[in-house]
Amino acid sequence: MDSWLSVNVTTANVLSRDSRGSVRGVKTVWGQLALEASQVYIDDGTGGPAKSPYAGTTIEKLPDKVLLNIFSYLSHKEICSMSRVCRKWRTIAYNTSLWYSVSLRPEISGLHVTSLDFLLSLISVRFGSSLRYIELPIELITHTVLHELANRCPNLTHMLLDFSTAMQLHDFSELQAFPTKLKYLCVCLSEVIFMEGFMRKIYNFINGLEILHLIGTYEKVEEEEEEIYEVINVHKLKSATPNLRVINLYGINFIDDSHIDAFSSNCIQLECLAVNYCSKVTGSTMKTLFQRSKRLRCLLMNQTNLISEYVMQVEWEKSSIQELDISGTDLSTECLIDMLVRIPNLKFLSAGQLNGFNDTVLNTFMEQGNVRNLIALNLDYSDNLSDEGLYKFLSRYGHQLQGLSLAGMPQITDQLWNTVLPVLNNVIIMVMGTQERLSGNVLVDQLMDGIATNCPRLERLELKWDPDNLRFSDKSQKAIDIFRVKCLKLKCLVLSDGRYYEIVKANFERADRLTVVRTTTCCSVSNYYLLQNYKDLIFN
Repeated sequence: MDSWLSVNVTTANVLSRDSRGSVRGVKTVWGQLALEASQVYIDDGTGGPAKSPYAGTTIEKLPDKVLLNIFSYLSHKEICSMSRVCRKWRTIAYNTSLWYSVSLRPEISGLHVTSLDFLLSLISVRFGSSLRYIELPIELITHTVLHELANRCPNLTHMLLDFSTAMQLHDFSELQAFPTKLKYLCVCLSEVIFMEGFMRKIYNFINGLEILHLIGTYEKVEEEEEEIYEVINVHKLKSATPNLRVINLYGINFIDDSHIDAFSSNCIQLECLAVNYCSKVTGSTMKTLFQRSKRLRCLLMNQTNLISEYVMQVEWEKSSIQELDISGTDLSTECLIDMLVRIPNLKFLSAGQLNGFNDTVLNTFMEQGNVRNLIALNLDYSDNLSDEGLYKFLSRYGHQLQGLSLAGMPQITDQLWNTVLPVLNNVIIMVMGTQERLSGNVLVDQLMDGIATNCPRLERLELKWDPDNLRFSDKSQKAIDIFRVKCLKLKCLVLSDGRYYEIVKANFERADRLTVVRTTTCCSVSNYYLLQNYKDLIFN
């Protein structure tokens, strides 16, 4: 009985908050809520109790539309549990509008489907025309499932096919139909299974694709590599997908410059190309890429093996490039200077883990390059940058930055951050600190107070400092309170697991902000959120 009473009180409170237009006139009528026995009473303003009009309202009396809206906030696992409560809830749980985006990969928080027959019934009964996005693991990728999706789900536009754990493919010789309205296709590749038999069957159905993800099984190992197989024919794939705007080739061990050249020869609408962790990419076809792809504005080449000579051959001054990631590429100082002073409209720069990026590069970029439009800067693990060089740059351009990441550098202390914070009043994303143990301590209360005062727009923050280096006092709760209240837009605060993390997490949980505070072991913050094509680049 008490649980239903709590629902009644909550309902009354919600209604009073949402009815903002009339709440002022009836403020004295609603008064203070009190519970007596099984009914809810309110103070009618004259000192006598009056029965609330919502006293008899319980969740089963809510209209179907309201219940459907409540269900929309639940995961599919939770919706399946709710469907067992009663017939009414089962009917609502079967509403196709709740099944527009479905993951059937249980290892990544998706539903576990026990049989193909059950999946086929789900497609016809629950998914239907509402389905827009689906993720399928290898055991559910069969010609019958794909036929059913093509026939029953005419509005399916996004699909992920996970072959990564495959040791053997199903027989696709009878595959005659495939979803024809796909705009987004993600294929997680296996290291040992050749995909051409399957891909040959779907080429005629995917010419409307705009976004393509090919995801490899990248693992950085020091020992001698095993034999590498080209498990998908990129040269044939590019002929079937002439309308691609976004291409993401992630961690694929056989991707090299010839594959980039193949895509650029056929995809004239290309806006964003990502080849992060493709170690065979050297940049030998970059000049041709920019000559062909006039619309290319985003190029992400993190942890590739770019050769400075090839990069310097690119006609950067004629390019439309606005977003560039060259982190971990080992480009020379000369190459970095040459490139940065010639790019006319750079907005996003990620250049961490580069030994060649030093004060000379930063000063030259500041004096001779076009920095006026820069909104995101990542210089993580730049050991050859000094705090003085960074202070000079941030003092001049910090006001325009929305994203700033300076992690992994022991020389960048909390004192520098406190000095530049007053200029960073437009920042949305910040990453600071190093996991390396420091000789001195970080005065985290003072730092959080500075962030709260100067960064009201902050949405994502990560402090990477070792928890043993964080120095705080008994007044930390007050500093955290001020930070929490002033940074109302904060969605994510990442801290190293330790005592300070527990204090901050408990503080935010008391304010019902349960998902904000996280640990560095399960979450990280990146400037990638600021990319124009960020949503298109998400693949898991």
